[in-house]
Amino acid sequence: MFKKVAPYIGEYKKYTIWAVIAMCIGIVASVMPYYFLYQIISPLTKGESISFQFVMLRVLAVAICEVIYSFAYVQGLTFSHISAYNTLKNLRVSLQGKLEKQSLGNIQNLGTGRIKKVFTDDIDMIELLLAHAIPEGIANIVVPLLIIVLMFIGDFRLGLLSLVPLVVGMFAMSMMMKQGYSKMNAYYESAAKMNNTIIEYVNGMEVVKVFNKDGDSYKKFGEVVRNYRDFTIAWYKACWPWMAMYSSVLPCLTLLILPVGALWVITGSLALDKLILVICMSFAVGPSLLKALNFAGKFPQLDYKITELENLMDKPPLNEGNAPFKGTDRNIVFENVKFSYEDKEVLHGVNLELKQNTTTALVGESGSGKSTLAKLLVHYYDIDGGRITIGGQDITDMSLEALNNEVSYVSQEQFLFNTTLYENILIGRPNASREEVLDAARRAQCDEFLERLPNGIETLAGDGGKQLSGGERQRISLARAILKDAPIIVLDEATAFMDPENEEKLNAAIDEITKDKTVFVIAHRLSTVKNADKICVMKDGQCIAADKHDKLLESCPEYKKFWDASVSASTWKIKGEKAC
Repeated sequence: MFKKVAPYIGEYKKYTIWAVIAMCIGIVASVMPYYFLYQIISPLTKGESISFQFVMLRVLAVAICEVIYSFAYVQGLTFSHISAYNTLKNLRVSLQGKLEKQSLGNIQNLGTGRIKKVFTDDIDMIELLLAHAIPEGIANIVVPLLIIVLMFIGDFRLGLLSLVPLVVGMFAMSMMMKQGYSKMNAYYESAAKMNNTIIEYVNGMEVVKVFNKDGDSYKKFGEVVRNYRDFTIAWYKACWPWMAMYSSVLPCLTLLILPVGALWVITGSLALDKLILVICMSFAVGPSLLKALNFAGKFPQLDYKITELENLMDKPPLNEGNAPFKGTDRNIVFENVKFSYEDKEVLHGVNLELKQNTTTALVGESGSGKSTLAKLLVHYYDIDGGRITIGGQDITDMSLEALNNEVSYVSQEQFLFNTTLYENILIGRPNASREEVLDAARRAQCDEFLERLPNGIETLAGDGGKQLSGGERQRISLARAILKDAPIIVLDEATAFMDPENEEKLNAAIDEITKDKTVFVIAHRLSTVKNADKICVMKDGQCIAADKHDKLLESCPEYKKFWDASVSASTWKIKGEKAC
């Protein structure tokens, strides 16, 4: 487990070593008072007198040991936490670097919840390993084992008796950990299912209320929570007996030493002072070993967390080149492109050409592969077969920075950061002047709602842009794209679900962004793309036809079906009796 984390400790490894040394010094100092206690008791058992000065010197020595223990323990924790938190920083930086090299599609598939969990919860738990389990665990095992060796030297028989509780306690600990390991994955799966159900229940509250499904929804929610409760209780019940056994037996090294040793003292085969010395030593051993082994109970969780981290880091990176854009033009060509989501192929050899400074529209049923094709152009994923070129240059040969400079991607759901609208637009081109940002906002039809906001363009967008309506967020994203001024524009259903007024403003903004550009647009309303230079009809992951609107009406039955449905939808009205 430590080997998996060790590469990220780096230069801070020395702090871990110093922490172990400091902890060992502290543990030695913590057990020395038992020896000084023995020095006081031993003469008394022999009928010898001891002076007040003799006793006070031992008491002073005990006090000094306590000071040394406290100082060494604090220093050990300081060193271990310096190492731990810098290692956590290295882990997070490394994970960030790995995620940056993975496809954006894979990151989105992981979900923000899982990524957040690994970045914060899972990595934070590694602090327990580095800051506590290693330095404290080593010190609390090494020093007690040395004391047990001394017990063997003092009297071999008493040393053997001290091992009996250790063996029983270790056996109980191993059985408890076996129970923990066997159910660990199932526990985390149950917890994840409960978390997802809670999020779904809260997010869907509005729908539940509107359709009066409180009972059904709560029944599902309650069932998942009860299953989690029942599983957790059953798991703990399986572990509790073993936990109770090792917690009770392990610290009690005197369990056999005291009665058997007393018998040997009575029979004369063991000196009383030697028995007292071993008993004092045993008091020092038990608590230290118990503290060390308590860390072992956390190892199954740590192993699971580190495995999750490894799985995330080991995902294959995006196939990215490092060349700048070298294309002779902005013609885009999809050549026999194949792509699969996991094991299901969704694009089956798509061939399509987009001429420079023309508009090409993709139409088709939901699930036909339209959005997938658009995302492949901006290299969200690696393709399984074929290739995609811009100006004759394969996009996998280009660095992501070079590709991003060539393409602006606008989808129906654009994320806004919780900063000012001005700074959200500035993301499009960070070195742009204020005048250029304001001009981009004006061209994106943002003036109308910016004037209503108390702080105008300096208004905070809110978490995810919640301070704005959907249409307003979309116009801010279009302003960002206008400011970027990339030669290729990808519009992935950018006006979907917009009301007529907002769609009119968005279309005006889109006209601004697409002037003299190579445009790739995915449309949900055919009326908005009928004037495109080329319309590609997608069906079942293939481009079955590509031509102008008029020609497709004559030659492509699938397109004519879409068009007729679109016309019918635009003239549809609610029928009913006139209200009184």
